[in-house]
Amino acid sequence: MTLLNVLLQATANLGSLAAPIGAGIVILGAGLGIGKIGAGAMEAIARQPEAAGDIRMSMIIVAALIEGAALFAIVVCLMTLG
Repeated sequence: MTLLNVLLQATANLGSLAAPIGAGIVILGAGLGIGKIGAGAMEAIARQPEAAGDIRMSMIIVAALIEGAALFAIVVCLMTLG
């Protein structure tokens, strides 16, 4: 029995639990990622205050991309419930 077969059987048996657990993992990952971005940006601004505008803009763009990917992953997790 391959690993893929085992995963498919586990998903079929625990389908109603897999989606909420997956959505929770996505939210935790996105929260940690955006937190690291914010911490890194604050440290970079403290080191080079004259580049604060560029750093802030880059931080906002990357945080929006992470949030978009997390939203997409949550929608996919919730679509599996139906």
